[in-house]
Amino acid sequence: MTDSPLTDAQLARSIALEAGALLQAIRARGDASGKALGDIGDREANALIVARLRAARPDDFILSEEALDDQARCAASRVWIVDPLDGTREYAEGIDDWAVHIGLAIDGRPRIGSVAVPARCAVHTTDDVHLPLPAPANPPRMVVSRSRAPEIARTVALAMGTPMIAMGSAGAKAMAVVDGRAEIYLHDGGQYEWDNCAPAAVALASGLHASRIDGSPLVYNCADPLLPDLLICRPELAETVLAAIACAR
Repeated sequence: MTDSPLTDAQLARSIALEAGALLQAIRARGDASGKALGDIGDREANALIVARLRAARPDDFILSEEALDDQARCAASRVWIVDPLDGTREYAEGIDDWAVHIGLAIDGRPRIGSVAVPARCAVHTTDDVHLPLPAPANPPRMVVSRSRAPEIARTVALAMGTPMIAMGSAGAKAMAVVDGRAEIYLHDGGQYEWDNCAPAAVALASGLHASRIDGSPLVYNCADPLLPDLLICRPELAETVLAAIACAR
């Protein structure tokens, strides 16, 4: 099934780092800007990721934001779910909180993942998480979208007395919870499986809570890849946050 001597986690990490370096080099060239820069980054990073995965795991399926969807994947046990450039707007605007997501869903669950945040010189992978978690802030901090913070996040933050931190990509926000810069990431609306598969895998491996905002498990490799809501938080806060969400809905 595998032609690569690397484990799945090692492969995910290697590809995330390589794609991140490519994206930094593309931006550093300075020969494109704005939407054109984002389009080039998406296209070239996707080509690299798909080529590396096909070479190393020829029997696996790939679901990518930037590629045609082969629905035959729905019958497969192993599906790589990738976002070559999460936070295209931030990348194109010269903001640093964008990320590369390389996730592997096995039987619908987010088992393996690597999230690179190149501008922070950071990469988080399911096999190199650092436990125990750092001490949480009091009150807990919530990361939300810089451009479209969901109303439910504002409502929950107000109810819990939680300061909100605006940030770009889903991967960057999730990794802020993983590395202790925040305690809660709450999102509702507008995400797909590639936006959160790798972040959820890393979060779960790190001992964090990761679920839908109704508390149900995250399920991947669905025929429709829409997966619009997500909660990643410290496990000791999950019950409180979920209760606040239920009251706000």
